[in-house]
Amino acid sequence: MGLRDSDLKDLVYDVFEVDSYASKMGDDKNIVTLSFSVKDKDPAKDLVSFIEKGYDFVLDADVTPGEQSDGTYKVFVEIERSKEVADQINEIIDGVRKLTAKENFRFRYYKDFRSKDATVDNLQEVIPSDPDNYGITANESNLNNFKNFFNRSFLDSIEMLEETLVIKKKYANPLVFEFINFGNVLDIKNTIDGKFDLMESYPEILFLTKYIGDYNISKYGDKLVFENGGKALVVKRI
Repeated sequence: MGLRDSDLKDLVYDVFEVDSYASKMGDDKNIVTLSFSVKDKDPAKDLVSFIEKGYDFVLDADVTPGEQSDGTYKVFVEIERSKEVADQINEIIDGVRKLTAKENFRFRYYKDFRSKDATVDNLQEVIPSDPDNYGITANESNLNNFKNFFNRSFLDSIEMLEETLVIKKKYANPLVFEFINFGNVLDIKNTIDGKFDLMESYPEILFLTKYIGDYNISKYGDKLVFENGGKALVVKRI
């Protein structure tokens, strides 16, 4: 029996990723990859089946064999990179909306810190539809890539699930943060609110420095600011 409306309610996360993972079917410049985070293996398999059977433009759909470090199963979908790709993704999301009973899906491009509403206009604006432009967009997105931001860290895994950042290193408990903001250091520090108190925040900053690595870390009220290469990430401990 096929899936019906709301069969995957509360089982698929609101934010999916685009071009964050390498294609199995061909060169990344020719293939757009989508990845959905699903709470269990069986619904992930159901989602794969639904997408494979429902959309003839999909080249491949698959699910990770095991649970990921963020506790989810990833469903990967591959589509040819073309000028129709934004409309095709929107068509898939329309079907997923019905299965999950969720109206507001968002997408994150190339592991960007920020997610955007999954509208056709936003998809067209962000996702390169021309293979010749893929490299340019990917290089620009590297500056905002949450894994690249922690390229000098001691961490073993960095994951974003919706707007939650989870970081982990061996032999230590994971740290979980709510994403607040990301941008140039000066812009962030000119707009952040909260009291800066070095003495009060010093123990936590020392702990985070030992956990993450040699980053400039400051705290304003309950907000932490990490700096790397002229960029600043604002988060809150959960």
